[in-house]
Formats: sequence, structure tokens, C-alpha cells
Amino acid sequence: MVDRQKEFSGAGPVRKGFELDKKALQTYMEENVEGFSGSLAIQQFKGGQSNPTYKIISGGKKYVLRRKPSGKLLKSAHAVDREYKVISALNKTDVPVANTYALCTDESILGSWFYIMDCVEGRIFWTIKNTLEAQRPEIFDAMNDVIAKLHRVDYEAVGLADYGKKGSYFSRQISRWSKQYQASVEEPCAVMDELIKWLTDHIPENDETAIVHGDYRIDNMIFHPTEPKILALLDWELSTLGHPLSDFSYSCMLYHMPAGFGVGGLAGMDLKAIRVPTEETYIQAYCKRMGLSGIDNWHYYMAFNFFRLSGICFGIKGRLRDGTAASPQAIATAGAAEPLAEIGMEQARKA
Repeated sequence: MVDRQKEFSGAGPVRKGFELDKKALQTYMEENVEGFSGSLAIQQFKGGQSNPTYKIISGGKKYVLRRKPSGKLLKSAHAVDREYKVISALNKTDVPVANTYALCTDESILGSWFYIMDCVEGRIFWTIKNTLEAQRPEIFDAMNDVIAKLHRVDYEAVGLADYGKKGSYFSRQISRWSKQYQASVEEPCAVMDELIKWLTDHIPENDETAIVHGDYRIDNMIFHPTEPKILALLDWELSTLGHPLSDFSYSCMLYHMPAGFGVGGLAGMDLKAIRVPTEETYIQAYCKRMGLSGIDNWHYYMAFNFFRLSGICFGIKGRLRDGTAASPQAIATAGAAEPLAEIGMEQARKA
């Protein structure tokens, strides 16, 4: 059997251009991380396309460090301080997250802001096809259960009342990602412009607020080493207060993506043969957990999410141009920007 933990979530040597000042980090952790002692070793994770991510090893203890990339950055992007805030708050709930230790906003230490949390041991699946087929029904149910738990959190009670604005989520998000797209391209993309106009003209009337993860997909989860159980959600950079159905529908995008896209597109595949629940079954399970009779405007939410993901990819395309992209996968991700906008327009036409 393939060691999926090693193959898909392993850390290795720090890549050129992403080195950390080991001595400065050692001193910082001695002064700010409770229980830290001894010398440390630094490795870099395969992921961390937006915020470079490292494994810090000291004796038998392992930590994770996430930091902003160096160089010119888009306004409000790479918000490691927001990641730290929401993860720390969710430690008080039944949403699985890592324990946090310290947030550093002093750029003189490592050259950019960073935070430190526990390294949760387990499996990370970079695509659906990398999961064990026998566990897929339970894996999908675990993903469904955890996102429902997140959306049921009383954000005011856990200290996140100021984590984002309440209401008008779609109009604000359309404005935000439209600006990122426009700031990241030298020439406009016709299908993206068409999608932006359609989304602006068809915003649903229902307006709800919950904590939203913003990038809820299987490769942002750590699963138990052997069981189909989620131990920790990762990569909270895009989290905020927002519309829960936007967040949930984002997790269903893979049903509409062709094979090879993202975390493994399922469009056109025989779901029963590969032991994956249908989109309808997945939606019904969420509705049951949330006490909903159904979901109106489903195609709008899907179109919105393809637009949003396209906007993110256009942003990565801009960072490639500016020399601040932080992962070898950035080139492939940037190339998906326009195809994602096209899928978004397909969803808009279905609506």
C-alpha cells in the first residue's frame, strides 16, 4: 500500500528563496512558544501556494509555521493574522483545528508575519482519487459533518463577531475578487467580465451569516492515519463571516469539474462505481444537519464559486508576473483561471 501521508503531505528541504533565519526563529520560539526547548530543524511542506508553510522539529515535538511570502503583495492577501485568530477561536468548539501558540507581526524576525501551531499527524489527500476507495463514503460524510459544525458555530460567543461584515456577502465578494482579477491581468478576459455582470445582476435575496472557511476542499484537511475522520482543517486564509451556502457549495465544485481539475474533478464519472456519493445525496446530508428543507438558487452559488476561484487563480497569475508566487504548482493554477470562469458561466446559464 502507498504511504499516502508521506507521498501527499510530506515535508522536505526548504526550497531556494524560502529559507528562514534559523537562529532568529530559535530565539523567538524559546521566548514565545510554551513548552519549546532544544535545537530545531526546518523543513518545507509541498503545499503553501499562498503562504509558505514549514515543519519545525525539535526533539520529539513538531510544529507548523505559516508565514506571508516576501515581496510585493496584494492588499488584504496572505492574512496569516486572520488565520491565527480564527483557528485559536475554533479551539473552543467541536470544529477540528490545530492548537495555536504564537503570532509574530514583527517583520524583523523572519522578514514577514508568521504564526506557529501544532503539527497534526495524519493523512492529507491531494485529490479524491488518492483516497482509499473503501473509505470514500465515510470520508465524504466526514467532510459534510465538519462543514455543518463550522456553520453552526456561534461566532459571537467564540469572539469572532468582528471577524467580518454581516450581510451583503455576495456583493462584497464580487467586488473584492473583481478588483483582484482586474489588478492581476494586463488584458481583460471576456468570459470573466460576462460572469461578473451576471452575478452582480442576480444576487439572491436571502442573507445569512456564519463563519465560512472559504477554501473547503479535501487537500485542506488532515485525516486520521487510518480512519476516515478529520483531525484538523487547514488553510484559513480566506475565512471570514459570510454566507454559509456559498461555503458549502464551494465544497461541491468538484462535481462540476472535469477529471484532472483541482482536487480531482468528478464531472461525467460513474460515482457509484468509485464509491462517491452523488451531489444530491451530499446536499441532502448537509440540509439534514443544518435543519434545511432544501437549497434555492443552487446554480447561482455554484457560478459564484467558480468566479471566486477564477479570481484567486488570476491573482496567482499576477503574482507569477510579479515574482511572488510561492509554489511550483502556481503555473498550473494560474492557467486554470479562464477555464474556471467558463464553467461559472455554464452554471449561470443553467440558472
